[in-house]
Amino acid sequence: MDLYLILKVLWWLLLGILFVGLATMVGMDMGVGTLLRFIGKTDTERRVMLNAIGPHWDGNQVWFILGGGAIFAAFPLIYATSFSGLYVVILLLLWSMIVRPLGFEYRSKLPSSGWRDAWDWTLLLSGALPMIIFGAAMGNMLQGVPFHYSWDLRSYYTGSFITLFNPFAILAGLLSLSMSVYMGAVMTMGRAPDPLSGRARTAAGYAALASVVLFAIGGVWLTMLHGYVLVNGPAPGVAQTPLQQTVQVQAGAWMNNYKAVPLLWAVPLLGFAGMLLGWLSVRANKSTPAWWFGAVAWIGVIGSVGVTMFPFLMPSSENPSQSLTVWNSISSQMTLTWMTGWAIVFVPIIFWYTSWAFYVMRGKVDPKEVEADSHAY
Repeated sequence: MDLYLILKVLWWLLLGILFVGLATMVGMDMGVGTLLRFIGKTDTERRVMLNAIGPHWDGNQVWFILGGGAIFAAFPLIYATSFSGLYVVILLLLWSMIVRPLGFEYRSKLPSSGWRDAWDWTLLLSGALPMIIFGAAMGNMLQGVPFHYSWDLRSYYTGSFITLFNPFAILAGLLSLSMSVYMGAVMTMGRAPDPLSGRARTAAGYAALASVVLFAIGGVWLTMLHGYVLVNGPAPGVAQTPLQQTVQVQAGAWMNNYKAVPLLWAVPLLGFAGMLLGWLSVRANKSTPAWWFGAVAWIGVIGSVGVTMFPFLMPSSENPSQSLTVWNSISSQMTLTWMTGWAIVFVPIIFWYTSWAFYVMRGKVDPKEVEADSHAY
């Protein structure tokens, strides 16, 4: 089999893995921030929540960097088109990510309740907003993004900021937010003492059920959307660009991959299984299995988007034949070969030190120790 073809599919899979890592790890931290004002009834309880993820939140940002870096290096046309066309959304995301570490570092530096309340709301907004944007982005990709290219591959975005938050995208954003809240609640449930742990358990149960409902509605809605079909790709020996292909928009076309390969239904079923088993684990007061089932749910949800759209990555609603796919938006074979080599070295290291950090920092956060430590969050 052609090595370049293998590398293309490999990096499509690795991009999905990086998105799952981002959603699971960063989403967990943001879920805690979203819940901060709702289940943390006192200042001490909120500090306990922040210190539960204190050893991990900044290290988890590596998934955010890796995701952006992988798109930049492996799929440069996706990076250039999305980051320029969706400029306002990207800025909104970055601003929320910038104020987040300020909230962690500055919140407990002054005893004033007004000061701490302001940073609490900052952490809430900077936790909820990125997850809504993350989900809405997935929803927009499934509907197509309004862009086209000129003859020299300059991209032109013709949509608006408002149109990005359409009903289906909002549904996808709420699904992302509910799954993030679930992960944050499970983390708090496992690391905080009662009664905070009990309130986190209740929140996790509701978030899991909300995720099941939203994922089911999204799945049914998806069957009624118009999907994209690659009719003709560039001929052999011709530059693989979005200017050399034919794409049609057809009703229900996003179900074509499932019809061709019925085994793919296992991916969305994995998402439902993770959510329901997570809910059962929460009911049984088992925070560790509940966390892992939440990760499984993210694999199922993000994996469902991937297998539904394959080989499309960023369809164009304005000019479908200029849609971006795995085949026409990826880097050269040399670039992918080097990136694969570095990924083989560093991805296992990331998994190792993340696991090590969670193992070393396991156990409940003691409220008395937090109150006595002026350097604690």
